[in-house]
Amino acid sequence: MTNRRSALKVIGGVPLAVVTVGKVSVSSANQDNVSVETWTSDEPLTGYFLEPETEPAGAVLLIHEWWGLNDQIRSVVPKFAEAGFLSLAVDLYQKQVAESPDKARQLMQNVQPDVATDALVTWIDWLRNHPKSNGKVGTVGWCFGGGWSLNASLATPVDATVIYYGRCEKSAEEVSSLQGPVMGHFATADQFIDRDMVSVFEKSMDAAGKSYTNFWYEADHGFANPTTARHDAEDAMLAWSRTLDFFNKHLT
Repeated sequence: MTNRRSALKVIGGVPLAVVTVGKVSVSSANQDNVSVETWTSDEPLTGYFLEPETEPAGAVLLIHEWWGLNDQIRSVVPKFAEAGFLSLAVDLYQKQVAESPDKARQLMQNVQPDVATDALVTWIDWLRNHPKSNGKVGTVGWCFGGGWSLNASLATPVDATVIYYGRCEKSAEEVSSLQGPVMGHFATADQFIDRDMVSVFEKSMDAAGKSYTNFWYEADHGFANPTTARHDAEDAMLAWSRTLDFFNKHLT
């Protein structure tokens, strides 16, 4: 992990605040939405943030698909906020968004694991220490972001982890650092994140004595994304309700 000395700014009139490893202090304002931006020793990292009406609240960190932090992912942020959570969608592509699979693949391959891990740990610390937080944080991601939802939870303690069809083949030793339960949403027709991969994850979780619940849907990869031809509205809604129940149980 990189040595981090950084400052965090919330765009939209919120004062500059200092960010340090393990503790984040930031002033917050009552706004409908703000963008948040942090600087590390390497590159700026950004996100999209919404607050719920009630406080204190649990927090949810959202991690985008291989397309980047696009409008579709941004549209999920208010849904979590309306459900009562501090809701932050992070940007691991440094403000770049892909419009084609080739560009998405390029952006995904350019992600440096140590830099991405450092960014996610920083944001988790920020959410945990937010003035309106109850101290509990969960992660959720889709596809590329699903794998990083798990990776983030391995890198630093979180209270709940949700994986939507993300890479999850980890050893028992790797998952031993998990502090909270995991929920997975997987698709039977998925040619990328298939039963063989998920079974490796399940065996590792069992061996490590970790809590998880996996759900399978008669759908294809990306079924929860309404902008794709593989979207399955019924399964997406069911997965969403299960995710909310999971977070309500562990983050409130």
